[in-house]
Amino acid sequence: MYYVIRKFAGIVASKIPGAVHHTVDTCTGTILDTRPTSAMPDGIIYKACGNRRATVCPSCADTYRRDAYHLVRSGLTGGKGTPETVSTHPAVFATFTAPTFGAVHTRHVRTHTCTDRSRCTCRPEPCHARRVVDTCPHGVQQACFARHQPTDQRIGQPLCLDCYDHPHHVIWNHHAGELWRRTKQSMERQLNRIARSRGLPRVRIAHGKAAEYQRRGAVHFHALLRLDGYDPDDPTAVIPPPDGLTITDLHNAIEHAATTTRFTTDSHQQQPTGWPITWGDQLDIRPLSLRADHPVTDTMVAAYLAKYATKGTETTGHASRRLDHDSIQHYANRTGTHTERLIAACWDLGHPHNPGFHGLRRWAHMLGFGGHFFTKARRYSTTFAALRAARVHYRRTQDNGTPYSPHAFDRQPDLDDETTLVIGDLTYAGNGWKTTGDALLANTAAAQAREYTRAGREELAHEQACSSSTPLAA
Repeated sequence: MYYVIRKFAGIVASKIPGAVHHTVDTCTGTILDTRPTSAMPDGIIYKACGNRRATVCPSCADTYRRDAYHLVRSGLTGGKGTPETVSTHPAVFATFTAPTFGAVHTRHVRTHTCTDRSRCTCRPEPCHARRVVDTCPHGVQQACFARHQPTDQRIGQPLCLDCYDHPHHVIWNHHAGELWRRTKQSMERQLNRIARSRGLPRVRIAHGKAAEYQRRGAVHFHALLRLDGYDPDDPTAVIPPPDGLTITDLHNAIEHAATTTRFTTDSHQQQPTGWPITWGDQLDIRPLSLRADHPVTDTMVAAYLAKYATKGTETTGHASRRLDHDSIQHYANRTGTHTERLIAACWDLGHPHNPGFHGLRRWAHMLGFGGHFFTKARRYSTTFAALRAARVHYRRTQDNGTPYSPHAFDRQPDLDDETTLVIGDLTYAGNGWKTTGDALLANTAAAQAREYTRAGREELAHEQACSSSTPLAA
């Protein structure tokens, strides 16, 4: 039985006096050990919260980000239970965006010369330059000649709040997951039509996908799409696709699916004919490579998806927990800012009298989007559960002095083969720490640990780069 107090923001698992943990021998039923929480510090057990959002818990989000990185990269290079042959499969990195719901302030750079897009200093184009400046019915000029900087708060804000279609915006966010499902089906159907026309066997697409909020509050998807073969005798097997299909066929199938997939929502009181759901015009598809000199590599994509897997609505300027009738008034305003109007649209459209749209109120704090921020196909690579199990296996073998086996992913059933049973009589007490001093110490220690790990990774990368470089001539 292992008790670990993690020094970072976590969940208080129990604070009830007399709550105990019993360690029981599963063979004889003998109680081997009893530990009451009353004898522990603060009379409670601190447990990692496991929140994926970096703004809520940086430590747990960092663990989630690393797991997501290895999950994505193993689907490109193999390992961790995924066959290494996947490194030869055609794969692309695609970005699917939302359509326009009204003109917004943007920062467009025609040609980037910077090396880090997150700190881009390139000169952007004028926001909305027009030869003839028109005004909308609300008297707002539909032009902007400013060259916005990355920190400009106007980026993502509509030129005219009253002209912007906020209801359609949140409805699209709410149905984005269904649009993705239909799009992927269309990709596979298109590829299989091509395969049949060439006399080739059936294929399928495995994906890893991360959702990201744009500054305007619309969701777009970054997806890694890998072409796999299909074995009818063993549908769970991951095999290479037939030689007759290339990455060009995969690119064309994705482009065809993104431009043709569309549907209309159910009828609503405010929109009896429903809202059209389709992708935007900005579709970016880039081939992947394992070579370091290639513009888009497996490492870059894995780090990119993992980074966005820990983000939420923070980029829009809004961050809150689930809203209800008591808290909605603090965030929603039909005549307020852009984000306030989006939340108000979710609340109004999700009225219980509108069946099929009640989920909008549940996800009003997410601007209508209720899907997962990181998803993957079942046979793309390993799972988060397998990564956590391997980490538990590593800790147990480390504490017992047993050499760690690199085949931990192949021996997951061993983790469930216990000779002792832990019976806990614990109750949930709440989030956070008991005192401000405890929170300050925990967060400081966690920040130092993250910085130490980051510095270590940079040093290892530097040593690897130096060892692989060509020595200078004498």
